[in-house]
Amino acid sequence: MAVPIKACVEKVPGGLMLVPMLVGALVHTTAPGSGEFFGSFTGALFTGLPAILAVFYVCLGSTLDVKATPYIAKKGGVLLGTKILFALVVGVLMGHFLGESPVSGGAFAGLSTLAVVAALNDTNGGLYMSLMAQFGRKRDVGAYSVMSLESGPFLTMVTLGVAGLSAFPWQTLVGAILPLAFGMLLGNLDPELRRFLAPAVPALVPFLGLSLGLTLNLTAVWEAGLLGVALGLFVVLVGGAALLLADKASGGDGIAGLAAATTAGNAAVVPSIVASANPVYAPAAQSATVLIASSVVVTSLLCPLITALWARRLPRNPPAARETSGPVPDEGPLHAAHDAPPGTDRLSGAQHDNK
Repeated sequence: MAVPIKACVEKVPGGLMLVPMLVGALVHTTAPGSGEFFGSFTGALFTGLPAILAVFYVCLGSTLDVKATPYIAKKGGVLLGTKILFALVVGVLMGHFLGESPVSGGAFAGLSTLAVVAALNDTNGGLYMSLMAQFGRKRDVGAYSVMSLESGPFLTMVTLGVAGLSAFPWQTLVGAILPLAFGMLLGNLDPELRRFLAPAVPALVPFLGLSLGLTLNLTAVWEAGLLGVALGLFVVLVGGAALLLADKASGGDGIAGLAAATTAGNAAVVPSIVASANPVYAPAAQSATVLIASSVVVTSLLCPLITALWARRLPRNPPAARETSGPVPDEGPLHAAHDAPPGTDRLSGAQHDNK
């Protein structure tokens, strides 16, 4: 008898990332010595996050097509640039008051510059593409092929350094982006390699979540509480307002900006990578991971509602607003498999039966 495990997991926003992460956290909280006890391949799951991430970013990079049309490059560039600039401004302000360390007590205990910057720097790609296909201009779907460049810890490291916090050696910065760049090179040189590597992206996501969860203690998750919800609200409402204005200033109707105001499931792994690259961020890493995981859920639930409400305010069927003005590059699966709402086709936005 078949058990619809995948379909059930996908009913949770970002479930392919978050559910395995919760399982791993349960194991680590109740039996923290399991990795050393079993050793071998089982033990490797407790310490293998960097290796899994390296493979993941090579496969993800292979899906990014550099032959984006000028319109798609402009739209994606505006949204990506706005997210980077907004995260930088927030990072500078928070870094001035908090530095690298998290808040040690009170209602904001655990909040850190690292948590907020990482939550702002990575967009839920599958949700963005689904929302654009349903409510926005279909040609804007392809903008995520440009926005995918934000995936990984590179931009977060750069933002923290520019914000005047502890910087990272240039070798570390280059090393953080090399797997993605290598994947892009392979995918653009050989379309067969793109088709070969792209399907591995969604398949690796649950293993990322599990390995990350095996480093977390659920006591910290409980302590995050409303603070994690507040972070998600900040990303959707304040970050969304900045993206909305940028989208409209560039000739858009604001839907693309609002649809990009989310946190991707992948962002939850960034704090641990940053901490391994610069130990000064280690005290903030665990609480930052928990806060970002909360932001993933909150933004996945709230962003579609806000985007739909905004779309209803716009004139119905504006001229050429829903038409495709040119070929949309092949985005590949990107974040879609673990970030898109369950039962939603990432390009058409149509509901279908879970597999």
